Amino acid sequence: MAADSPVTPPGPAPRSLEFRQTSGQSLTLGAERLQELRAAFRGALLSAADAGYEETRRVWNGMIDRRPALIARATGTADVVAAVRFARQHQLVLSVRGGGHNIAGLAVCDGGLMLDLSLLRGVFVDPAARTALAQPGCTLGDVDRETQLHGLAAVLGFVSTTGIAGVTVGGGFGYLTRREGWTCDTLRSLTVVLADGQVVKASPKENQELFWCLRGGSGNFGVVTAFEYELFEVGPTVIGGAVAWHGADAPEVLRFFAEFSASAPRELTLVASLRLAPPAPWLPKEIHGKPMIMILACYTGTPERGEAVVAPLKTFGKPVADILTRRPYAGMQSLLDATQPKGRRYYWKSEYLASLEPAAQETLIACAAKNSAPHSAILVFQLGGKLNELPAEHSPAGNRDARYVLNIASSWEAPSDDQALVAYTRESWQALRRFSTGGVYLNFLTEDEGADRVQAAYGSATLERLAALKHKYDPTGLFTHTKRLEVNAR
Repeated sequence: MAADSPVTPPGPAPRSLEFRQTSGQSLTLGAERLQELRAAFRGALLSAADAGYEETRRVWNGMIDRRPALIARATGTADVVAAVRFARQHQLVLSVRGGGHNIAGLAVCDGGLMLDLSLLRGVFVDPAARTALAQPGCTLGDVDRETQLHGLAAVLGFVSTTGIAGVTVGGGFGYLTRREGWTCDTLRSLTVVLADGQVVKASPKENQELFWCLRGGSGNFGVVTAFEYELFEVGPTVIGGAVAWHGADAPEVLRFFAEFSASAPRELTLVASLRLAPPAPWLPKEIHGKPMIMILACYTGTPERGEAVVAPLKTFGKPVADILTRRPYAGMQSLLDATQPKGRRYYWKSEYLASLEPAAQETLIACAAKNSAPHSAILVFQLGGKLNELPAEHSPAGNRDARYVLNIASSWEAPSDDQALVAYTRESWQALRRFSTGGVYLNFLTEDEGADRVQAAYGSATLERLAALKHKYDPTGLFTHTKRLEVNAR
């Protein structure tokens, strides 16, 4: 069950509600029509007057403030089918919430039907086959907890409270990506509720076109109710943590980061972060609130080998703090959780990089020097490895030339800071985007991104193929992600 919202018992359907349709028109559904959904749906149906509505519509990014006409909290696949069929029958705007961690807030629609999957959090591990079957409400932490019982792990992200569903269908990357590829590259199969209510399996042997679409094509083709992941030997102990230096040392540290990451074995993943030092207990008080540069590291091979591999990182320059040590892999996966609390305001700009050249390093430092927000950071995630060896058409996630992800990750508390910090983020992005491969990570796109950014995420050939298959699997445009896909494919 969802950790952040209580289960609301099913109650009577509302007397009548006004919905927004995919056409943009309004539609009022009376008690008789709503009772049809109530009769087919076992979970709770929440309208604005119901307890639990406010908490359920609130997602991780506090900038997202949308109000669905009705929230349907699914308890199983049958509930998903009922909600999808109801939305299609009445041409309602439909959004689907898994973990609710998407930066653009795609889980929540205004005036439509929000299908909430956050109660579906089962994880079933087959250690002999090295696979895990996970439901769509699972967080990364849910999957890590079950798989690590067997010394196994799925390729997932960096924050344990993130939902697996959006991460996976949008591509996905984490500490194992250099070893094994995008998260979606490691899928064995998916169970999917299509726009007409059919429940089908997608895999390399069944519904192959749909399987291709869902490995990076996002939530445009159906509602996934089960993800089957390939698992890999990891942990339970890894070498992981962070080393931090004064901001004044950033030129030398970034140069070291670029050189060290270029030659690092695939078991090692590095992340550089430029920000103001938070009041974390592992950082000296005298640098709190002052510029710092930090390198996160995770080595997922044997700890003995890992200690030798990360030794140059631990001895470089004059660190102000070092927590790079042996730790549980699940602990490494949650190390950044405190930097991403639910309800804070977030705005990002991102690009893929093929390298981290000296001019890019200088620009990163210049942009970081203009940041005055204590929660904001400029991050560079290392990617190079397995994903670069697969062909471009292997999956819609594509971007097989990417070796780093740049993310200007601004974060703050007060709405009064929105204008200034959004402007800072955009200005920094404009200064840095000249170093881009031309591609961008789909899951990092904010709600104000336009046609050119979706084009950058997919590329023309992939976008055209996705659009053609979109019309095959969802000809009426039921799923709310599709507007951006269809508009940009024309």
